[in-house]
Amino acid sequence: MCGLAGYCQFGGISAAEANDILGAQTRSLTHRGPDDFGHWIDPVCGIALGHRRLSILDLSPAGHQPMTSASGRYVIALNGEIYNHQMIRGLLERDAGAPEWRGHSDTETLLAAVDRWGIDVALRQSVGMFALVIWDRTTRTLTLARDRLGEKPLYYGWQGGTFLFGSELKSLRVHPAFRAQIDRAALAGYVRHGYIRAPSSIFQGIFKLQPGTYLQLRPPQSAGELPRPVAYWSLLDAIERGHRDPFRGDDREAADALERLLADAVALQSVADVSVGAFLSGGIDSSLVAALMQTGSSRKVKTFTIGFDQPRLDEAPYARAVAQHLGTEHTELYVNETDAMRVIPRLPRLFDEPFGDSSAIPMYLVSELARSKVTVALSGDGGDELFGGYSRYQRTAQIWSVLRRTPWPVRRLMALGAHSVESLWRAGPSATTLHRIVQFLGARDARECYAVQFWWHYGSPTGVLGIAKEYPHTEPASRTGADREIFDLMMYEDSVSYLPDDILVKVDRAAMAASLETRVPLLDHRVVEFAWALPRSMRVGGGTGKWLLKRVLGRHVPPRLFERKKMGFGIPVGDWLRGPLRDWAEGLLAPQRLRCQGIFDDRVVRQRWEDYLRGRRVSSDGVWQYLMFQSWIDG
Repeated sequence: MCGLAGYCQFGGISAAEANDILGAQTRSLTHRGPDDFGHWIDPVCGIALGHRRLSILDLSPAGHQPMTSASGRYVIALNGEIYNHQMIRGLLERDAGAPEWRGHSDTETLLAAVDRWGIDVALRQSVGMFALVIWDRTTRTLTLARDRLGEKPLYYGWQGGTFLFGSELKSLRVHPAFRAQIDRAALAGYVRHGYIRAPSSIFQGIFKLQPGTYLQLRPPQSAGELPRPVAYWSLLDAIERGHRDPFRGDDREAADALERLLADAVALQSVADVSVGAFLSGGIDSSLVAALMQTGSSRKVKTFTIGFDQPRLDEAPYARAVAQHLGTEHTELYVNETDAMRVIPRLPRLFDEPFGDSSAIPMYLVSELARSKVTVALSGDGGDELFGGYSRYQRTAQIWSVLRRTPWPVRRLMALGAHSVESLWRAGPSATTLHRIVQFLGARDARECYAVQFWWHYGSPTGVLGIAKEYPHTEPASRTGADREIFDLMMYEDSVSYLPDDILVKVDRAAMAASLETRVPLLDHRVVEFAWALPRSMRVGGGTGKWLLKRVLGRHVPPRLFERKKMGFGIPVGDWLRGPLRDWAEGLLAPQRLRCQGIFDDRVVRQRWEDYLRGRRVSSDGVWQYLMFQSWIDG
């Protein structure tokens, strides 16, 4: 795991100035790569590449970056891992396309593949998580690329006549050309969702490269002109292939096939020249990853979990039981509001953008815990999106099956009538229930019904921002097969937005803040493609999700240790905001502070805060997003 940064000005740059700027950019990413750093500059072509290294494979100087290919044509800065690079080396050697290897790093392998096959084929052959920048010295082409599911981040954009890129926004912000102008349309999306959805960033003119794509910039590219990213892999295409050619075996054959794929993914992602462990919550996904990891290891796998004093949120006892059964070397840490307050001031700097997911706090704490003993940790993320694990999927399907029986014009009239009653009935849980009923009745289709189920607690950005246009980010529902299956729609929506823009952002930034590399075996694209080829009954069977994952996990762990209601990964933020964190929150949401900033309507924000304190139809998530924005803009 590493960090990359740089910029280009096709008219040429000063080598001395570029070295100073790259130094500032790479220093801002020291947490991502504390072991080594490097600069590569071509003053005539106007290109500057910087890299910070967290040494995982080939700890020798042969793994130093930016790295030049054996032919001298390509220069690369890579953040991430190519898990199947040994297989790629074998293909190159059989194809007589391998250079004389200088070391055993995956970066050198990828460079050789690009040199032999070109960027598109090399990316398609790669199994891994990565963000990379490659400079072609022959064609003077700059290529930016990102892994298929979006595990690793990559920001880019023009600021004046300078094209900037980097692993985190902080590396762009230190460049003298950067102008930190808030994109209000992106902010409107944050108000609705609690995170900034790709390809937008919080700043005008700066974007996130979409997963599974690469972008190529070459002179005479005009300043401000951005070429369209090219997709080398698409989840929509994978879904359609799965529908055209579904898995046709029985339950046992499906479980065997999934276990083989996952075992191979875990084995590949366990390879490192440093110590490797795993997060373990005691849930289905992390337990399966830990089980397969321990099965394939001759040593005790190190596992880590976070606990809370509140039983409704505490998964530590379940994780402990699974760890004891598997025989892992288990470490747990119980945290409280004091631990949270130690982390909260770091969040704005850690994420660079407003980020409204409070589970970032325990994610950082468990990463910090793991880093005390390992350099790499495997995570169980992705199982919910692939195998229908969120309970909101079942609830939405049930609600929509009732709503769709009534024509939309009739539902709309019912919603207007219910809204008039709602305005007279504000206090208590009943008001919250009525408010959600109004929103559900107003849903025109399954997509909007799911949006109400998932995002109702954030509310509309219109009231708090005034008129604020949001960017469209989703493909037409008809391409996802949603007209045939609502579960496909929901899992697709989460896989292209919530997963890469919330879950994976949280995991990457929190872990890298602790200089810990995280790997996600369930997001091996071969596992993803297999999951979408399965019939729904094997993903969501018997009214619950993860049916096939449970079958596989049951071969390693007794069902009594994991068959329970899903708890999620969070903190008791509601209790803390009404208790030990209340003074902190009051300070951030002070009316005078809000008015001086001139971004949010202070009356709306204050009303939501006061409604929350009084137990009226506002969730802690709906308040936390404003607190995180206030913390970010002050930072």
